[in-house]
Amino acid sequence: MAIKSRFYFGTLIFALLTIVFSAPSHAQPSTGVTVKWQVKNRFRLFKDESDFEHMVQFHGRNGVLADETTLAGETRGVGWAAPIVARLCVDNQGGLQDPCQRTYLGANPKVNEPYIVPDSHRIGVTALGAPAGAICTWKFVTAGNESNPSIKRDQPCGSEFVSPVPYGKTTHVQLFVASQPENSQPTATTDVAVRDVLIAGLGDSTASGEGNPDREVPLASSGFCFRRFESLDDRSYYRPSRAGYTGDRACIDDTEPTSWFSNRALWVDRACHRSLYSYQLRVALTLAIENPQIAVTYVPLGCTGATIPAGMIDPQQASESDCIPGVSPPTCSRFVDGQIGTLQHVIATAHQRDRNRKLDVVLLTVGANDIGFSSLVANVMIDHTTKEFRILSRLKRVSTVDDAETALQDLPGRFVNLRAQLKPILDNKLERVIYVSYGNPVLHDNGGPCPQSRQGFDVHPAFTIDGALLKSTSDFVETKFLPRLKAIATCDSGGGCVSPDQDRMTFVDSHQAQFKNHGFCAQADNDPTFDRLCFMANGKSFKSGQSDDTAANPMSCGKLASSFRAYDSRARWVRTANDSYFAAMTYPDGDAKFMQPTDIHDPLWGAASAVYGGAMHPTAQGYAAMADAALPAARQLLGLPAP
Repeated sequence: MAIKSRFYFGTLIFALLTIVFSAPSHAQPSTGVTVKWQVKNRFRLFKDESDFEHMVQFHGRNGVLADETTLAGETRGVGWAAPIVARLCVDNQGGLQDPCQRTYLGANPKVNEPYIVPDSHRIGVTALGAPAGAICTWKFVTAGNESNPSIKRDQPCGSEFVSPVPYGKTTHVQLFVASQPENSQPTATTDVAVRDVLIAGLGDSTASGEGNPDREVPLASSGFCFRRFESLDDRSYYRPSRAGYTGDRACIDDTEPTSWFSNRALWVDRACHRSLYSYQLRVALTLAIENPQIAVTYVPLGCTGATIPAGMIDPQQASESDCIPGVSPPTCSRFVDGQIGTLQHVIATAHQRDRNRKLDVVLLTVGANDIGFSSLVANVMIDHTTKEFRILSRLKRVSTVDDAETALQDLPGRFVNLRAQLKPILDNKLERVIYVSYGNPVLHDNGGPCPQSRQGFDVHPAFTIDGALLKSTSDFVETKFLPRLKAIATCDSGGGCVSPDQDRMTFVDSHQAQFKNHGFCAQADNDPTFDRLCFMANGKSFKSGQSDDTAANPMSCGKLASSFRAYDSRARWVRTANDSYFAAMTYPDGDAKFMQPTDIHDPLWGAASAVYGGAMHPTAQGYAAMADAALPAARQLLGLPAP
């Protein structure tokens, strides 16, 4: 009886296997020929497929930081983003273009496509293993439209064939080699279902990519005069001017500011200093590069200066605007809409076309401005004996560690409000928020604070790094601020979470270990020649006085200011004040009215122009390291493989 049972059981298994393997399916026939497919121009923020392919070309297996270092050498420090920034699905005000005219390689390249919810994706199919010189016919059969297949005959098998496939549907692709009729058994088949991943980037200046304009400001060899709040003998100083400026460079009332404002650094969004070098964009772009069979739709919303109340939830003041003092009308806007409201509008618009369209991942960095971190930096880097310090103190642009500790107590409550806004957008799944913490900008030599110095901070006569204040600030960041952020994001003790299981975010801080060797004072023998020769340790990088020689070229090293390259590789991954001025030279013309200048030589703008372009923010390499840290979390949440 036992033998008979085993016999019947074995027969049953054999019969089932026979049915499974003989059943009709879309499995590849055993012809030795297979179909390979990939999505074309799959980082959808890029209009031009050639830009995406350029970034693919420079992507290796060692991560985003290695890519950025390679690109820095390839572009000789000019940066890879400068030519791409003009070819994005972004309008002149930094908003998304929807629809967006995207450009593909090959015939009939320009396609006007909806952005957030695409109608289709363009894919490329290739016949692998076909005989040399063979001719192929491709047949595309889309689910729900089987009676109307798309057929393309007489294509060289050795060439990629490109065709659109509908969004959100599966397309059965059949390949017929040589003269096979389309109703015969295909040589090879595959099913194509493009997964379109929707990612949003939210937060403050570290989210936006501050410090790294897509095209750095063009610099002239000649000097430009700024006034000071000092005595008659020390009332002004010269620093490098913007190239193309046709107004007066001396410290007299300027009557022609237009050419000054028309020669700015270029950003994806000037009001928010949103940059292609942002770690958030690099994460989204890298996911698209790594995964040939997905598309990535990215929504960049991070904005420099954002706090949770003003910036994330409510509108905030712009860092820069298109308002030119004395030229633009009074109605010119100096405000940016709240990021949460903008994202809600994006998702609501998407749902009008596709109720199933969801936000897959949010990248988030915010909280530093809520405790006044930029004011802490000002306290460390402005000489307390100067009139500039006294004036900025009265304007409440300077704060102490005690002030920051007081503000830190309110931070968990602010995150409660932020979570309440994010939950409806993410179907109450806050684990899909990847909170990326900050790197400490003031460490070097494996975690020691940078020493007292003026190196990299002598672009303004009142700037100097106070070593004692820097150490106390660094200690606060390391022992209180960063741990509290982690507790808030992970709902640990002191995080203020109402419901930890529902409120916990995905947290990333592995890059902080790297930043301990790459703060603003880090140096190496292979740092750029300009930096080593012209940003002097004695704090005398610039000539003093008002002589014609100083006005002609204010650099003490004798080199031209235009020799500076913002995207050269450096040991420091944090922008100094000198870097900020030379890369961006930003005037906060979107700031409050009382901060608006009398003219462009104004003393407040002399100080602001050295810091508002990203002092104490990561360089492109620093942001790349942050992207490398965030990528494993993004892959895990999206179920995507590591490369």
